[in-house]
Amino acid sequence: MAVWIQAQQLQGDALHQMQSLYGQHFPIEVRHYLSQWIEGQLWDAIDLENPQEEIKAKRLLDSLIQELQKKAEHQVGEDGFLLKIKLGHYASQLKSTYDRCPLELVRCIKHILYTEQRLVREATNSSSPVGSLMDSMSQKYHQINQAFEELRVLTQDTENDLRKLQHNQEYFIIQYQESLRIQAQLSSLATLPPADRQLREPSLLSKRATVEAWLTREANTLQKYRLGLAEKHQKTLALLRKQQTVILDDELIQWKRRQQLAGNGGPPEGGLDILQSWCEKLAETIWQNRQQIRRAEHLRQQLPIPGPIEEMLTELNSTITDIISTLVTSTFIIEKQPPQVLKTQTKFAATVRLLVGGKLNVHMNPPQVKATIISEQQAKALLKNENTRNDISGEILNNNCVMEYHQTTGTLSAHFRNMSLKRIRRSDRRGAESVTEEKFTILFESQFSVGGNELVFQVKTLSLPVVVIVHGSQDNNATATVLWDNAFAEPVMGSPTTGVRNLRHGGTHFLK
Repeated sequence: MAVWIQAQQLQGDALHQMQSLYGQHFPIEVRHYLSQWIEGQLWDAIDLENPQEEIKAKRLLDSLIQELQKKAEHQVGEDGFLLKIKLGHYASQLKSTYDRCPLELVRCIKHILYTEQRLVREATNSSSPVGSLMDSMSQKYHQINQAFEELRVLTQDTENDLRKLQHNQEYFIIQYQESLRIQAQLSSLATLPPADRQLREPSLLSKRATVEAWLTREANTLQKYRLGLAEKHQKTLALLRKQQTVILDDELIQWKRRQQLAGNGGPPEGGLDILQSWCEKLAETIWQNRQQIRRAEHLRQQLPIPGPIEEMLTELNSTITDIISTLVTSTFIIEKQPPQVLKTQTKFAATVRLLVGGKLNVHMNPPQVKATIISEQQAKALLKNENTRNDISGEILNNNCVMEYHQTTGTLSAHFRNMSLKRIRRSDRRGAESVTEEKFTILFESQFSVGGNELVFQVKTLSLPVVVIVHGSQDNNATATVLWDNAFAEPVMGSPTTGVRNLRHGGTHFLK
């Protein structure tokens, strides 16, 4: 059965996810009226990382536009007239959007088809004999989504409290200015004759007493509001940290483990769409709370009131910065691993990606990623935060790449298409160890600016273990080394479950 027919039968959250795939970049009407043609094309045959494939992509774009125009011409009748205009508009819109970058159209449609197939498969499996596993996954996803909803409610609640606090504080400042005006009037009475002073002074003293009593009460109320808001933020940040741990230390680590086993011929690790959507929600919620905490600090500085709030806000700011640091440094991942058996003087590719996408505006100052090859010992030292900057294990050509933001899919990634290992420096080997047992890793590092350079993060991530060979005869022994390592590796060398996690904690940030 055609995927589109099955996709139209989705319900609930799955239907919402499917609908969210479409927009101005690719209207759902185009998917509907050209469903058979779209599903009949060999989109997967086009390598998005090969610029030479752009010719094939351009042919597909031209064919898509022709099919749309043909469909529009066949519309008749009153209803057909409106559809004819709409389809013609979509044809012009798609040509304008993708004519200069046809590979982006292929990327967009591949993303749509993959997601639809996954949603249909999940919906089908839920009623099959393996449904218990899917039910377990659905329950886990439901718990994650529930936590996000709770975070949304908490964040909206603190936003409302913050606005109320600001309103009350502004009124307090107005009344404080009134008390200063009354005090100035009392001071000016000294220049008046005694009779006039006695006539006006009681009224002013009464006003001053009333205003000062109100200011005292309101200052206590403002302090309670501030403390209450800070306590709510503490609760929100605790839930944020818990949710982030589930997503980064459980779900993302499991994906990395599947990626590692896929190198041994295991099933594909699967897409990153769900993980990215969660990471984007985390980024949005974290940033909203960070802005709220900064506004609360601004209100405190505007009207200092003695109490514990200053220390609480300092702690909250430190906590939220640590949370966002963890998110950014942990979601810098290797989407497509370099080959684990690497021959010198041979072209190879890799792709790195930031799973927060465009939510923190990292792409507004496009980061440059650098790839270097380091030895196993250097990797261990790096994981311990020891300085290895001056150590060189080899030279990689074309090892710098700028991260690009793809509007249609919301991904921020860097595609290293033409790297080549020019030379390798091996360690002094003793005993029976051969060159096919010596492991290296590709280190990818970059610097991300978040929030208009408010925060700057140094990020690093390591590839799976790599064995370097110079001759084809070494391939079998080298492959045996990486197969064994993928299955039974010590965590310190190349294991996505702990190595990358330790690197995450090694990520640094600088406040500007």
